[in-house]
Amino acid sequence: MTSLRRLTRGNRADRALAFALVLALGVIAACRLSRAYSARSSPRKVIVLGIDGMDPDLLEKYIKAGKMGNFAALAARGSFVRLGTSIPPQSPVAWSNLITGMDPGGHGIFDFIHRDPHTMVPYLSTSKVEPASHTLRLGNWVLPLWGGGATLLRQGKAFWQVLDQHRVPAVVFHMPANFPPAPSKSRTLAGMGTPDLLGTYGTFSFYTNDLFATPGPVSGGRVYAVEVRDQRVSAELYGPYNTLRKGEPQAAVHFTVWLDPVEPVAKIVLPDQEFLLREGEWSDWVRVKFELMPFLSSVSGICKFYLKQVHPQFELYVTPLNLDPSDPALPISTPNEFSRELSQHLGLFYTLGIAEDTKVLSARILSDAEYLEQALSVLKEQERAFSFELERFRTGMFFFYFSSLDQNAHMFWRAFDEHHPAYSPELAANYSQVLEKLYQEMDGVLGRTLVKLDANTTLLVVSDHGFAPFYRSFNLNTWLLENGYLTREKGASGEGEMLTQVDWSRTRAYGLGLNGLYLNLRGRERNGIVRPGAEAEALSQELAGKLLALHDPKTGLPPITRISKPAEVYRGPYMQQAPDLVIGYNRGYRAGWGTVLGGVPAAVLEDNTEAWSGDHCMDYALVPGVLLSNKQVRLAAPSLTDVAPTILAELGVQKPQEMIGGSVFEPASRTGR
Repeated sequence: MTSLRRLTRGNRADRALAFALVLALGVIAACRLSRAYSARSSPRKVIVLGIDGMDPDLLEKYIKAGKMGNFAALAARGSFVRLGTSIPPQSPVAWSNLITGMDPGGHGIFDFIHRDPHTMVPYLSTSKVEPASHTLRLGNWVLPLWGGGATLLRQGKAFWQVLDQHRVPAVVFHMPANFPPAPSKSRTLAGMGTPDLLGTYGTFSFYTNDLFATPGPVSGGRVYAVEVRDQRVSAELYGPYNTLRKGEPQAAVHFTVWLDPVEPVAKIVLPDQEFLLREGEWSDWVRVKFELMPFLSSVSGICKFYLKQVHPQFELYVTPLNLDPSDPALPISTPNEFSRELSQHLGLFYTLGIAEDTKVLSARILSDAEYLEQALSVLKEQERAFSFELERFRTGMFFFYFSSLDQNAHMFWRAFDEHHPAYSPELAANYSQVLEKLYQEMDGVLGRTLVKLDANTTLLVVSDHGFAPFYRSFNLNTWLLENGYLTREKGASGEGEMLTQVDWSRTRAYGLGLNGLYLNLRGRERNGIVRPGAEAEALSQELAGKLLALHDPKTGLPPITRISKPAEVYRGPYMQQAPDLVIGYNRGYRAGWGTVLGGVPAAVLEDNTEAWSGDHCMDYALVPGVLLSNKQVRLAAPSLTDVAPTILAELGVQKPQEMIGGSVFEPASRTGR
């Protein structure tokens, strides 16, 4: 190496010789790498379209109606079967099944929400962000010395990490339950579970001078009261909590909005940029830099502004602050340069794990039309990124995730289902075709993919679960309270979310998450009273029996159709983290929002009149996903845990022993299932 440096400092001939030598060495190394790679990798390619929430019944309906020509062609050429989903059928659980080829007992993700039994504090299940373990205080400043950062809580090896070991290249785009990204040589971009700049699943901001608006936090965001003085609004855009300062105050950037006194137009002025918006117009992506320590530390986020109204009230919506893909404050890709490279080719884009802002529609801050415009902009970005990556895909494996069917089935089921409590003829007239059109968008994506297939390419189209109406809420904690299994503290008021206001000395069971029921177990819970063994088993049997015997007095239907014990449905080293009972709700029913967060709403059963009108967190047998391929599926009753082994087999890689599934292209007798 020293001799090469000396040559490069010599004359032109010496430099030419040095260049030739380096080039020759590079060619030799590349040839060796190529030989090593070709000896271990498969000549085949695999493309996986991960379409969250694609429902087999709806897909069949649209195919029969002639609306899904490419899906019809693929089904005729290869296969279209129902795909067994996870228990419970929640997205982070389901995609973790797909990623690892294991069930929750193997990967440790049982719900969107877990709890620490020692503190009884709920937390998001897939990742955590921890502060620095050692800091230095200088006046009001707290300087991190080492420690801290984001941790992926999903256990097990991802299928692309197995491909890494066999030198098979992979591109994994927006994979859910993969934040921060699992260490890999593959090009990966994190998906569902990626937080915003505040560390939440998405916190929007809404500024208004409407006297009837209530300032303060709402689910998924915050309303800020502002004043209009001399056609001018002054406000703060709040960013991350500044852990470098004592008390961790929230960093903020001041901005001003100048209102035209006549026209429905406003100019938004930030410290380093300004732009005009008309009423009803969205801005492009806006990069905002938050200073944490003057001249030394800052973080960058991106957001979009929507000018909802100028007169007579001022109303301005700002999306959650997404991590800036060109300069992310937290790791979102492997290698780190991948997100920067994408932003150079594609421009700025949503990095938030759930980019469609469903909460702002649930809060009725944006209308159906305004929310849909935002949601369609997410799909447009995803399709542009997909086309870019598909065009440059050459070898190995390519996975791409689409979120639109899932998020918009949640929000617009009420628009085509006349039986839904939130249905109205006016809503149906405007939005009953939304979901059908989004399915047709996916048909277009499939069409672009089919053109790229050759004889060596296997195509899989996979959804993590199907969909169903969400007519009625079942509040598990309220039922437990009324039946003497849960006791509240004296003087408790309100719903008491986050497992607060509970008298643990007299509580035997509690609900948390979308499908979880836990015993207040002695030696596990902080103040557990139920003895492990025979007493816990008897209580589990008693609870399951009573819950399965329930009938809704309004409909006559059972709200709960299945209750699973971990030992019956899971295997692996993390089973002890599972709920004691997994509740499978009937089609049309789901856990109420209060129960999800560990609260106790007023009624056991209530109509769901929210915009969030479709769901899948039910009995897993009622909401299977889909599997389509250009090859014949031969495995009877395939499930999500078979997808990773299938990908590996198609690329000539043996699955790890811990993967419980097998290739869907081989009968069960040959996969060892």
